[in-house]
Amino acid sequence: MQIMHLLQKLIHPLTADEKIVVTQDIRQSATSSFDFFLLVVLSCSIATLGLVTDSPAVIIGAMLVAPLMSPIIGIGMSSITGDSFLARNSATALLRGAVLAVLLSSLMTLINAKLPFVVLQELPSEVLARTHPSPIDLGIALAGGLAAAYALTRPNISAALPGVAIATALMPPLCTVGVGLALVCWDVAGGALLLFITNAITIAFAAALVFFLRGFSPDTHMINRRLPRSLIISALITFTLLAPLTYYSVKFFQQANENRLINEVVNAEVAGMDAELVELTLSRTSGALDMIITISTSRTLHYEEVIALQKAIVDGLQRPISLKVNQIFAERLDPLIPPTQTLTPTLTPTHTPGPSPTVTPSPLPPTATPTFTPTVTATPGLGQAVSTGLPRLQLYQSPNGPVIGQIRSGQGLTLLYGKHEENGLIWIEVMDSDGRVGWIPEIYFLSVTATPSN
Repeated sequence: MQIMHLLQKLIHPLTADEKIVVTQDIRQSATSSFDFFLLVVLSCSIATLGLVTDSPAVIIGAMLVAPLMSPIIGIGMSSITGDSFLARNSATALLRGAVLAVLLSSLMTLINAKLPFVVLQELPSEVLARTHPSPIDLGIALAGGLAAAYALTRPNISAALPGVAIATALMPPLCTVGVGLALVCWDVAGGALLLFITNAITIAFAAALVFFLRGFSPDTHMINRRLPRSLIISALITFTLLAPLTYYSVKFFQQANENRLINEVVNAEVAGMDAELVELTLSRTSGALDMIITISTSRTLHYEEVIALQKAIVDGLQRPISLKVNQIFAERLDPLIPPTQTLTPTLTPTHTPGPSPTVTPSPLPPTATPTFTPTVTATPGLGQAVSTGLPRLQLYQSPNGPVIGQIRSGQGLTLLYGKHEENGLIWIEVMDSDGRVGWIPEIYFLSVTATPSN
């Protein structure tokens, strides 16, 4: 209580006329009117597009337009003044606005999935940033709520409200919930919903504290006796949120440390193979770790090398993994080192002297009879790809080796000269319509015979 009395001396209570003006402003802005819903629709549209396109500037614009701060501050004021009418209107406006924002963002995400204006190969970073709330977010919301409520009671510093709206983001988490629901990513929707609830409850508590210190109370003498019960309940609810936020933070930090260890181990093992790591994709399902790595190398990796790489990564991480390797062939050129010229032998007919012919008289002159010896020369053939089931219709770097591309059924192929048997399957060397040279099982190649026409 001594701290509260000290704060009341520093923060002077408002006069009766000033309280009436502030109360009227908050009642008007916290009502679910047409203007309120229009701003919800516009800010939600801007925020959803900013999240999908991964644009922080667009998301900041949505924060400035969003009207959700007003009903939350109205809930904080009603908890101090005991105004049931203001509490009902503010809670209704907040609930309707939140539901409308989630539905609209889900609809926009589904439309984008059907007509992909923006192809989402993976979740944008702006979406992922709002799925891991922490106690830091609670501290930001607490400071922002204090600043917003105090600015409303001091018209001369109301210019700070746009900055408060940016700091205490309300609309982007709601839109992230809608994006997660549309993409059936429950962890994304759940994390973003927890962030919104944290911001809303903390801002309401901060606003109630400021209004209490500024003299708002149903009983003018209560401020000198004890804290209102509503303020104590708000404080307890706010600090109860620390439990799930701390759990999310610990879980997120553990996953980040594990990802850092995985990157270090994989980079070290790939560097030992005289290759370079290009991309590392991780997925965790039921405790298992699925890993897909893409490496750049100047030579073909063999199956035994991939097995050895998987064993080395398992030993480094001390946990089982499922590994798939994609390799990209690259040649490193140094402008300071000119390429070495390679002599290509050229076949040139050379006369080799032999024994001189001896002319033997014959009754008849000898007759030269030309003899033709046929030479077998391999000629590329034309054909097309056909799908017969498993294995998948893909273009491989070598027989049963890494996949370098996809082939569709009916695509034209050119049969080259290579032919090899691997694990009881005959592989042939082909070139697709894009000029890529690789290997496919012979059962996937259908020869096309050219028919002459008149």
